[in-house]
Amino acid sequence: MNQATPKGFRLHIGIFGRRNVGKSSIINAITGQAVSIVSEYAGTTTDPVEKPMELLPLGPVLFIDTAGIDDIGELGQLRIDKTRQAFDRTDLGIIVTTADSWGQYEEYILAEFQKRNTPVIAVLNKSDIVEVDQDILLKLKAAKIKAAVTSTIENTGLDDLRQNMLESAPEDYLNNPAIVGDLVGPGQMAVLVVPIDKEAPKGRLILPQVQSIRDLLDSDAYCMVVKERELTDALNNLKRPPKLVVTDSQAFLKVNADTPRDIMMTSFSILFARYRGDLTSQVIGAAAIEKLKKGDKVLIAESCTHHPIGEDIGRVKIPRWMTQYVGEKLEFTHYSGHDFPDNLAEYKLVIHCGACMNNRRLMLSRIMHCKAHGVPITNYGLAIAYTLGIFNRALEPFPAALDAFNSLRT
Repeated sequence: MNQATPKGFRLHIGIFGRRNVGKSSIINAITGQAVSIVSEYAGTTTDPVEKPMELLPLGPVLFIDTAGIDDIGELGQLRIDKTRQAFDRTDLGIIVTTADSWGQYEEYILAEFQKRNTPVIAVLNKSDIVEVDQDILLKLKAAKIKAAVTSTIENTGLDDLRQNMLESAPEDYLNNPAIVGDLVGPGQMAVLVVPIDKEAPKGRLILPQVQSIRDLLDSDAYCMVVKERELTDALNNLKRPPKLVVTDSQAFLKVNADTPRDIMMTSFSILFARYRGDLTSQVIGAAAIEKLKKGDKVLIAESCTHHPIGEDIGRVKIPRWMTQYVGEKLEFTHYSGHDFPDNLAEYKLVIHCGACMNNRRLMLSRIMHCKAHGVPITNYGLAIAYTLGIFNRALEPFPAALDAFNSLRT
């Protein structure tokens, strides 16, 4: 993998701590580049700074350098809010403090990571100018938190930090789940239905399509890519039927009609509900569609920040299909990118995109936040399949998730 590796495939390493403890210096020292501005004045880092790079032997990572958690003033509070958002997309947390200090701010950061089951490393920095507090090291050891004593001036402790990062990388990063290859198998074929519309990038496929093709190749499976109007002809020309047909959710109805009943069918969005998050939770969340009433608030969240064009899936098509299914006017709110509301309890349902631009940690964090507020969360493809009456068929490749849904309803 190289610098073109998408963000969602990178291990997200978040650097957190108080102002002026050397967070930016640490990230610059690790990367060997001047990624973040370093100054003797507290509060130099404002919005989180992201730096993608190759960190061997971990591979492609994304460093997130955050503002001080102890920032002050009205502007400081806004910076802290941005820092708190970064907790949710952090796969591996690094708490930076000075070698002689560990207090309420560090405990707060640690608690946020523990609440999310995020692995964490402590960095006791500036050991060239302050004496290392051995009691802090003993406390961290007792809590089974790996620690590195560093000085970016003397360039010490950085190898220990890199080793700790390697040992603490979460298993679901080191052993990435398959997107679709496990559903097809070696020597079998998947047909991918890719509509070419106004929102399709000129000369390119969108990320889930590209990643699905690569995953099939990695699994020694065959792959055929067609537009929706070519599906029937393509299937008729095959000597043996494919194991699976995968479609863009917007073409669900036509692809459902054109795919023989003995061939499994699903969508890219549903594949990514499993790959990027927790499929069963989002399948169960779709049941909330049945309970929606007039005036209920529905949050639609997408991970990218593209400018909507024409019949946008999140802003136009899903609201239209949802309203037609419920038969009443609903209130839709849209969030994109890293923004996600704190007031989740006011929503009756959250519908999230496939999250191809996010990492799995962020998607799991959003599912966790929804559960904590008692708000069901589902996914674009799942919501579309439900409202179009093809939910069970779209979930045939995932019998465990479908069984969980049916058990809930009975």
